[in-house]
Amino acid sequence: MPFAPALHAEWLKIRTVRSLPGALFALFAATTAFSALAGLSDTSDPGFDPLFTALSGVTPGQIAAISFGAMAVAAEYHDGALRLSLAATPRRGRWFAAKVTAIAVPTLCVSLLTAFAALLAARAGLGPAASGLTTAEQIRGVVGCGVYLTLMALLAAGLATVLRSGVATLSLLIPFILVVSFVIGDAAGTVVGYLPDRAGQVVLYQHHDKTPGPWTGLAVTALWTAAALLAGARSLRRRDA
Repeated sequence: MPFAPALHAEWLKIRTVRSLPGALFALFAATTAFSALAGLSDTSDPGFDPLFTALSGVTPGQIAAISFGAMAVAAEYHDGALRLSLAATPRRGRWFAAKVTAIAVPTLCVSLLTAFAALLAARAGLGPAASGLTTAEQIRGVVGCGVYLTLMALLAAGLATVLRSGVATLSLLIPFILVVSFVIGDAAGTVVGYLPDRAGQVVLYQHHDKTPGPWTGLAVTALWTAAALLAGARSLRRRDA
């Protein structure tokens, strides 16, 4: 099957598996709702960063993005679905590229819309505390947030292909992001800046005296994602469906 029909087939799966649109809705709802609470933040805190506070909903929102990527792949390993997919698209690399594209495009679209809505909601709550944000900083935050959430969904998709389990993928990634990353961060110094979540989130800060910088940090996250996807593609080629 050529790439375009394969992509169309994968897009139909995304639309018709109820939990997948639900995960994207949860991404929008959780991120926007938590960012709307930004007005409750202590703006007198010396460490207060208005852009990161406005987009702070990305922390719970990324769980939904990870869930979306993991579940989209894990669904193929239920009831022999992968065998049917590969029967229709025998070239496994082409099928995997279609699957990844079908995950990336809706995630990016929803994430960009989510980041914009979250920023508007948070700015209304922060009031004058957010007045120092420039247009360029806000655009960087919205675009960076959208790209970061998409990369995290694809990271989960790559790992789910290797592990062949959505539960195993979520059990690995979610505790890592919510717990392990912070524990390591307290002890590992600058090394933690190169973990996939920490590196990618630098783009969400107005003031970024961190290493790596905003776009370099996203590039680091992209490298982690690329490694996971390459491992997933290798696993798909070498193992039986």
